[in-house]
Amino acid sequence: MTMDELKRQAAARAIEHVRDGMKLGLGTGSTARHFVELLGERVRTGLNVTGVPTSEATRADAQRCGIPLTTLDDIDRLDLTVDGADEIDPVLNVIKGGGGALLREKIVAAASDRMIVIADDSKWVETLGRFPLPVEVIPFGLSATRRAMERAFAKTGVSGQMVVRKGGDGHAFVTDGGHWIVDAHLRQIPDAPRLAGFLNSIPGVVEHGLFIGLASIAMLAGSQGIRVVERS
Repeated sequence: MTMDELKRQAAARAIEHVRDGMKLGLGTGSTARHFVELLGERVRTGLNVTGVPTSEATRADAQRCGIPLTTLDDIDRLDLTVDGADEIDPVLNVIKGGGGALLREKIVAAASDRMIVIADDSKWVETLGRFPLPVEVIPFGLSATRRAMERAFAKTGVSGQMVVRKGGDGHAFVTDGGHWIVDAHLRQIPDAPRLAGFLNSIPGVVEHGLFIGLASIAMLAGSQGIRVVERS
């Protein structure tokens, strides 16, 4: 199977957890897009759900697929969020943000009773960090923010190059919230929860891509089928 077919398999398994009347967080990225498309097929055959998209791109996909949408200003909780991941470790801590939507993704995940992460099995790692850690920052005072990030990395025994992400036009990539992203190439993050705590305390950091304790189930598609891992 191609990688895209594996992603669609994982999305199809996640659809099995959707029930009539649910309020759903709709993730961002290539795997989450499959979930939105499959959900749209169910909606067109009568499924009654409401979605909250985690990016403007997902909003456009959901509208194209006919999925009714709302916002977290109009509802206070979501039953379920389904989203992709850039890395998943054995306790279901996750790195997200390769698509640049980590802030809205984390807000939506935190407002959900459950989060299902769907991915192909290449995203499963023993230790997070092979994928560069995205950190969403305010452009003002960026040098000071980067120095604070370096100190946070040193406190947790990691280090690596930090690169401001570029968009297709060669300028800094701008998130839906109007911020920039610094990608930290750390290779390994032995204590992801501790690093997340330090990053949370830096004033110039809006959000980071360490999703700690948010995912309840991971569905990983590989050549042998779907592996389902639940957080203990």
